[in-house]
Amino acid sequence: MQTNSTELMMSNKSTTKPCYILLISIHGLIRGHNLELGRDADTGGQTKYVVELAKALALQPDVERVDLVTRRVVDSAVDADYSAASESLGAGVQIVRIEAGPNGYIAKEELWSHLDGFADRLFAWLHEQPRLPDIIHTHYADAGYVGVRLSHLTGLPLVHTGHSLGRDKYRRLLALGMTMEDIEQRYHMLQRISAEEDTLSNADLVITSTYNEIEDQYELYDCYTPEKMVVIPPGTDLEQFYPPRVGGETIEFKQTLEKFLKLPDKPIILALSRPDERKNIVTLLDAYGQSSHLQELANLVIVAGNRDDIRELNEGAQNVLTELLLVVDCYELYGCVALPKHHTSREVADIYRLAASSKGVFVNPALTEPFGLTLLEAAASGLPLVATENGGPVDIIGNCHNGLLVDPLNSNAITEALLTILSDSTLWEQYSENGLKNVAKFYSWDAHAQTYLRKIQPLLQHEPLSKPTLPPKASSYRKRAIFTSIDNTLLGDAEALSQFVQVIRQHHREFLFGIATGRRFDSALKLFKTHGIPTPDILITSLGTEIYYPPQLTADVAWNHHIDRGWTPQVLRRLCDPLPGLTLQPKSEQSRFKISYYYDASIAPSLEEILSLLRQQELSVNTTLSFGQYLDFVPARASKGQAVRYVAKQWNIPLDRFLVSGGSGGDEDMLRGNTLGVVIANRHREELSSLTNTERVYFAEGAHAWGILEAIKHYNFFNL
Repeated sequence: MQTNSTELMMSNKSTTKPCYILLISIHGLIRGHNLELGRDADTGGQTKYVVELAKALALQPDVERVDLVTRRVVDSAVDADYSAASESLGAGVQIVRIEAGPNGYIAKEELWSHLDGFADRLFAWLHEQPRLPDIIHTHYADAGYVGVRLSHLTGLPLVHTGHSLGRDKYRRLLALGMTMEDIEQRYHMLQRISAEEDTLSNADLVITSTYNEIEDQYELYDCYTPEKMVVIPPGTDLEQFYPPRVGGETIEFKQTLEKFLKLPDKPIILALSRPDERKNIVTLLDAYGQSSHLQELANLVIVAGNRDDIRELNEGAQNVLTELLLVVDCYELYGCVALPKHHTSREVADIYRLAASSKGVFVNPALTEPFGLTLLEAAASGLPLVATENGGPVDIIGNCHNGLLVDPLNSNAITEALLTILSDSTLWEQYSENGLKNVAKFYSWDAHAQTYLRKIQPLLQHEPLSKPTLPPKASSYRKRAIFTSIDNTLLGDAEALSQFVQVIRQHHREFLFGIATGRRFDSALKLFKTHGIPTPDILITSLGTEIYYPPQLTADVAWNHHIDRGWTPQVLRRLCDPLPGLTLQPKSEQSRFKISYYYDASIAPSLEEILSLLRQQELSVNTTLSFGQYLDFVPARASKGQAVRYVAKQWNIPLDRFLVSGGSGGDEDMLRGNTLGVVIANRHREELSSLTNTERVYFAEGAHAWGILEAIKHYNFFNL
């Protein structure tokens, strides 16, 4: 009885330990003040949400520290704020900026090839901190991609918020008439959807803003697990957004509108968003232009980001703003439509209050709206709402009872909803009062943060990554490492192998020599003996599922324990054994953490179809097709690349001093990121063609060990 009481006390103590939360939001421009919302498609509601979330969480008594990690940008075209390595947001909360690709500011669609390097740099930064976070919370698909890798490497629980989802966007773009080829070229949609599927498969918790998001958008994914999804409505700052003061106030932005409007005191129909085609503001303007009654009742004010010269904006923003001007001209809306060129983030609250004091309406006609932060801000300012029926507004208006939902593609529906509210002063007052009351009730940041902490509490008792079975001894001379696969890489040319072995013997005190192979332990040892390969300092076998240390080549049991999470080989075999074109390899090729098949591409399902099947059964595994005919499944936390990173941390050798070589699909994640990668020339090299534009990957002209020797010279490896 005494033992149980003690255990209970220890358990209670552990659950009340202040937590350290790591938020990751990579793209866009993120800083703690004067957020440039609407600058482009990447700097919108998500940017504001993550900053406010970080601040709100840091104010909670159970939170010790919050780090919001984003991409560092050093670019004369943007403010110098974004180049600072860190920025305090208050006590216990900061923005941390990590390099990802070029210094300049680039669109999120161009970031994919730089995310592995970002993940490696963030992993290194985390291990410089006094302790690891208790939880990783990623925002959007790009951060999800990074978060999955960090979660696998550290064993930390992963929380994800999608903000917007690729499959939903894909179907809406197709509905607008875009071809699949155009969508892929512009948005890299297949890569994004793959990252989202992987994130959903591995996340411990998915936070959404609305039930509609779960039911209508996440349902499109193979890994649809509503039981691990929770709705936590976003908050809004009620000290910044409030209704017009009694007796009125002077709002300077009104002078800006007077440049555009003949009768500036008429009610204002306000739209505030990025100049992005998905925000659908051209349809709103079309609806206004086609209704003389609407033009009589109200002015239309569209605040669509900031611009000096439309011709200097990105193509998407150019197209939207040009189309707006053409529609104004078509319907001769001069004097009743305002398209101001500039506004500051500090003026946004004033703009809402100006519209509210005019007895106007806020409208969000987006094709889909994941969150709806602008709706909350408008409602907190006393504005009734007309909003898209797709996404967050369904829950917001459902909770607040302060407006009407419309089909964003139906301009007549938009017109009718606006006329309904503007023509009925009693209804306007009712919607305004409901919004003020219910936003305060349902959507404060304090309530959001408290609910958030309750939902993540069960995840905080995760099991940390154990120390390795045999921690390597500190060694002053081992400051770099070479890891290579065996088949079609190290082996294949006897003379080249002999030359490489000479290099190993000559420099053996200067670097760790490692093997990372898909072969089993016993098979690899036979090859070493047959071909005269020196015993490696580290031996990684069975596609990263086993790690051995000399001199007795003892297995790292801690690594086995780490990768065992979620590994269900019997279920996997039950799904894959019946598939055509998959034949189980001999028992000698199987291991505890690896299931291997021969793959006949002429009759077998595609790799993507197999992955889809596994996701539908909620199986998270690493799947590798090597040499076009060997299909291997290992635990999600296991791979050659993850094993190499585990070793790098134990030996305290920076990844940028790890030369890794490979020549097939099983080597891909070992080559990505901050390692010094080399792809060996062989007939299966096309399996690694996706690495062509990846950071720090060298495509050698030499085959087999010649390619490794070539890379040593290319990287000037021994002088690093």
